Amino acid sequence: MSITVTVDGGQISGTHAGGVSAFLGVPYAAAPVGEQAFAAPGPVTAWDGVREAVAEGPSCWQSPYPDPVGTWFGKVTASELGGESLNVNVWTPDPGAAKLPVMVWIHGGAFVRGANASPTYDGSAFARDGVVLVSINYRLGAYGWLPVDGAPTNLGMRDQIAALRWVQDNIAAFGGDPGNVTIFGESAGGMSVAGLLASPGARGLFNKAIVQSGHGVSVVQPDDARRVTAELAELLGVDPTAQALSQVDPAKLIEAQTAIDNAIRLAPDPDRWGATTISAGGGITGYLPTFDELVPDFPQVAIGAGAGGDVPLLLGTTAREFTLFSLAAGTRGLITAEALPLVAARFGAGPDVVAAYVANHPDAAAADVFDLIASDAFFRKPALDFAAGHEAAGGPTHVYEFAWESEVSGLGSCHALELSFVFDALRDTSSFTGPNPPQQVADDMHAAWVAFATTGGPGWASYGGGEAVHVFNAPQSQTTGLPRADDIAAWGSPAE
Repeated sequence: MSITVTVDGGQISGTHAGGVSAFLGVPYAAAPVGEQAFAAPGPVTAWDGVREAVAEGPSCWQSPYPDPVGTWFGKVTASELGGESLNVNVWTPDPGAAKLPVMVWIHGGAFVRGANASPTYDGSAFARDGVVLVSINYRLGAYGWLPVDGAPTNLGMRDQIAALRWVQDNIAAFGGDPGNVTIFGESAGGMSVAGLLASPGARGLFNKAIVQSGHGVSVVQPDDARRVTAELAELLGVDPTAQALSQVDPAKLIEAQTAIDNAIRLAPDPDRWGATTISAGGGITGYLPTFDELVPDFPQVAIGAGAGGDVPLLLGTTAREFTLFSLAAGTRGLITAEALPLVAARFGAGPDVVAAYVANHPDAAAADVFDLIASDAFFRKPALDFAAGHEAAGGPTHVYEFAWESEVSGLGSCHALELSFVFDALRDTSSFTGPNPPQQVADDMHAAWVAFATTGGPGWASYGGGEAVHVFNAPQSQTTGLPRADDIAAWGSPAE
């Protein structure tokens, strides 16, 4: 059955089945093509008649995930890229309702990959449970995050803000309440949520925030980021300007973008790429937010000073985030007890920290100890510091950990594993979760996200500086004190 609503640009028709109405590929801004490729998000181009919104829209320009990650996450194809890629998908239980809670999903992908069209991000389960779910696209890589002469900075964040303004202006047409909007995202999407929570440009566009496996430290100084812009332009044989880069075939630009990321990964030289580029991207990517009027300070600093203090926050990580990256890079077999202090030092872990982890996990292999150190350094400790800063500034704060372990390729409780549980979408993820992931964990996690969006509370006590962390696991999820607190204590306080 089709159903029609009116939004910016005109009327759209979606589908209705099983108590859920879906409207897919709805533009929230002008297509970022041609001269608009490096322009601020413009108004939607109006259409005549009723526009069908029954299929996913295009995704923003990117290269596919390399294997084995592509096997776990899936890949977008070239035919799915470009055009009206600044679009949203909307799922609602009832377009005729009023004041339903709204959730806006911001996908991850290291700021260079990802799309709202991923099957994992199907919002049907949220709509089934009374929430209007909106998933957004935003410009990626060089198009979204490099400072380019003649273009606004942080176009990816400007796209996210434009999508949130679209939600404010249009969500009532889907039965949603613009005064009860929760933004949530994972990895780069979680970092985006942290950035939006701290950003003056996003004030008043949402009411609650969920940060999954993301934190606020990945910001680059503009002068360092411009080194990456200059290298990209040189590789393409054009000037480093919006006018020149917008005339480059997008497929060729993405090819050059990937080549630069590979170069940074192979030789993370701060003299070449800039010290903040290397530190913020971990020597993996050069496409990250830069300081500007939207990001005037590190998000964690702004949060600690009270930015977003009136916004309830739910955040957490998986128990062993970094296993995904070490397996993808093929480095686990290279980490011996002798090599452990050397590779751990790259993540800021000195000899005392390494010794503490080895003592805390006497039966663990060196590769497993390294994954714990890297997970805590890059994800868990910054997230806990972010939570502590928000709570100290008076912000309602709840913390979780996802601890269930996949048996696929030894991934364990790795980065991104919780996504299909949050979306209650276990049916399509066996290549990542394995064939029999526990539905009980998905029931628990999905229900907590719905409760938080509805009421501002996920169902367990506030963080309390580590007194309460809700651990999602099978056979039972439970609230405990901070897991592996002795590991976190080994790093000292944030000021040390």
